[in-house]
Amino acid sequence: MDNNPDKEIIALLIDPKTKDRAFGELVHQYKKRLYWQIRHIVLNHDDADDVLQNTFIKIYRHLPSFKGDSKLFTWMYRIATNEALTFIKKAAKRNFITQQELMDLKIDQLSGDHYFDGNEAEIKLQRAIARLPHKQQMVFKMKYYQNYTYIALSELLGTSVGGLKSNYHIAQKKITQYLLNETL
Repeated sequence: MDNNPDKEIIALLIDPKTKDRAFGELVHQYKKRLYWQIRHIVLNHDDADDVLQNTFIKIYRHLPSFKGDSKLFTWMYRIATNEALTFIKKAAKRNFITQQELMDLKIDQLSGDHYFDGNEAEIKLQRAIARLPHKQQMVFKMKYYQNYTYIALSELLGTSVGGLKSNYHIAQKKITQYLLNETL
């Protein structure tokens, strides 16, 4: 017996008779998880909603090319992450600033975002995270905010568990150092 839970939904998604209904179920099942992955990258609720919509459009268009080499969620997660990173890159370019400057602006705007429920400490943490290299940011946010296991992270990011543990540990040290320097 095949133990692949994605096989059934993929069959429904490819069948023209069931595609739209199955896609609606797919959106319903994964929109919250993908939203939070995107939100942790773009920081702003409205931007996250826009990127999520673009993500699902891209998923819908590219379903026929999904080969099943990975889990369906892993494939969708990578699309969401790439869409969010592309959004940041394009927004920075459109505003003639660096990506770091854009992220600093977005962090400055967090306290005025009525969808943001953090405090000043959370804003300082976001500033510290924004200073990390991209890979360390991703690993830290996924482990810290989304409670992914290292095994799940390994599958989603295509990296070894040991490498992820190292990235997370280094990110923690850098964040701690940044926060200590901020309070001096």
